[in-house]
Amino acid sequence: MKNRIFGMALALVMVVAMIGGAVSCAPAPEVEPIVLGAPLSMGFPDGVDAERGIKLAVEEINAKGGVNVAGVMRPFKVEVMDTRDLEPGVPVSEALLVVEKLILEKKANFIIGGPIRSEAALGVMDLLSKHKTVSILSAGVLSPAYHARVAEDYDKYKYSFRTTGSIVPMIGEVIETLESIKAEKGFDRIFIMVQDVAHARASGDAIKAGLEKKGGWNILGYEIYPTGSTDFSIGLLKAKDAGAQFLFPWFDMPEVSILMKQWYDMKLAALPIGYIHALQDAASWEATGGKCAYSVVLYAKAGCVPTEAIPLAAKFIESHNKKYGVEPVSEWTSTSYQVVYILKDAIERAGTIDSDAVIAALEKTDMMGTYGRIRFDPKSHQIVYSTDPAQGAVGMWAQWLEGKRVAVFPPKIATQPLELPPWMK
Repeated sequence: MKNRIFGMALALVMVVAMIGGAVSCAPAPEVEPIVLGAPLSMGFPDGVDAERGIKLAVEEINAKGGVNVAGVMRPFKVEVMDTRDLEPGVPVSEALLVVEKLILEKKANFIIGGPIRSEAALGVMDLLSKHKTVSILSAGVLSPAYHARVAEDYDKYKYSFRTTGSIVPMIGEVIETLESIKAEKGFDRIFIMVQDVAHARASGDAIKAGLEKKGGWNILGYEIYPTGSTDFSIGLLKAKDAGAQFLFPWFDMPEVSILMKQWYDMKLAALPIGYIHALQDAASWEATGGKCAYSVVLYAKAGCVPTEAIPLAAKFIESHNKKYGVEPVSEWTSTSYQVVYILKDAIERAGTIDSDAVIAALEKTDMMGTYGRIRFDPKSHQIVYSTDPAQGAVGMWAQWLEGKRVAVFPPKIATQPLELPPWMK
């Protein structure tokens, strides 16, 4: 009888133990991710660059446990959707539909990256306000109207932040750089070439006006080329005949590589320096057969060319090379990588993903990034600029030398001095 009672008790203990074991072995409830909606124009390199930067940062953050939201570690989840906003003829309404789909269907907690075209991003601002969704632009959108709108109607547009910056300080940086070369080399004769699109024409006009205001400049010509142009020889001959010392292009079309080949073959004694978007790509040397040599290319932000002045840039470049097998292409890769870390920092300081709390935290952001110190103007949500990475976000001029991109301006981040083509010495 005692054995029977003992056996029954033992069986009961085993059942309880099994139940307890089952309970303890049950998987923990899945933590809800923080969804990042990325509306990008994926048919263009700018969109691909931004996507790479975003996904690399998300992968790194999630590998370390995710984002600490008031003691709970939550992973990021990225939802990329194609806005097609860089494609000719695509209406702004398409980008709006994509952003609304990200918010309503994909349940995006935040919008990052794009849209990339200024007109589309400006159109999306009302949508962000409607859904009270925080957005941080990290690719394109250089129109000064963006941050001006936030400053003019803060309560409505407080959800909109931008790390890419405005064309206005970029133009100021262009003029400052040209002035410094003029002072060092004595060059004062410039020939301007621009693409027939709004941002390029406006930039060319602003640079021309800025140099004229500075005084002491000879502006020898101003040529405008339709998008898709493949022959620049007439303009180059005009620059040669006029005795230009600077050739200043502003193009975002890939055909600008033809301009550089023609310049090189002509041995035109004018330093090519400008916003030559296609030459930002690390593959440009091979693509042009080395004929992009000595060209000086403007990047809206530093970060994709190493410099000792910004240690995080080197770390980012190394990580990008390891993941994708190539160097980061444009500034939008660096800015889009960094935007994820900016958001992580703000969420962790806020202790929540509530929009108002995150906005307040973003306005107090003060951190080092891949392009220098990161802070936002609290009234306009525009990133704070500087030519010193210890003080603000820095743009960069990189020169093609011996198959590599080398930072040559501004002085605080330069890794070596500017070089002239041998036929200019």
